[in-house]
Amino acid sequence: MIQLIGMLDSPYVRRVAISLRLLGIPFEHRAVSVFSTFEQFRQINPVVKAPSLVCDNNEVLMDSSLILDYAEAIAYPRKSLMPSNLSERQHTLRIIGLALAACEKSIQIIYERNLRPNEKQHQPWIDRVRGQVTAAYAALEKEFKSNPPKSESPILMQSDITSAVAWQFTQMMLPEIISEDEHPTLRAFSEKAELLPEFLAFPPIGPGVPTQN
Repeated sequence: MIQLIGMLDSPYVRRVAISLRLLGIPFEHRAVSVFSTFEQFRQINPVVKAPSLVCDNNEVLMDSSLILDYAEAIAYPRKSLMPSNLSERQHTLRIIGLALAACEKSIQIIYERNLRPNEKQHQPWIDRVRGQVTAAYAALEKEFKSNPPKSESPILMQSDITSAVAWQFTQMMLPEIISEDEHPTLRAFSEKAELLPEFLAFPPIGPGVPTQN
């Protein structure tokens, strides 16, 4: 059985876990931290990058989007979280890109605050990144408002999963940066998605979930 390595407080690990569940791919989740259990993680993947996926032949994949590409190949043609129509796929990739950008810029702010000494923090850089995450969520809100997705697990697409996970992560870690009131459509969708069994199975806080996931 494949193993997903990483903590569920990472939006990248969480999007993979939820996606694997929706694709019907059995896996074991191992809640190993890149911080508190660095050496343990390094034994699994010397690069120490979460998420990591240990395949059945022990080859290790990393980067959530590459792992999900592999997962789609496993599930095909039985299931897919990506549209087959080219124009729809193009639009889905745009939304995924916006959500991943929101994740990336949120994490940059968190790392700047938590890992860099106060005297070495560069405010112009923080302001620039803050502007990027704000722009990403503004674009996502516009996309969701113009074409609201249905928050039902049989029809969730990868763009829906990644957007909901990204929103929850930023609201959990940086609630003062992105206003809920200014993103009502995205907020409402994420709240509904978080009530789905596939999302509830992988909470963003805690040591993870036991085998089988």
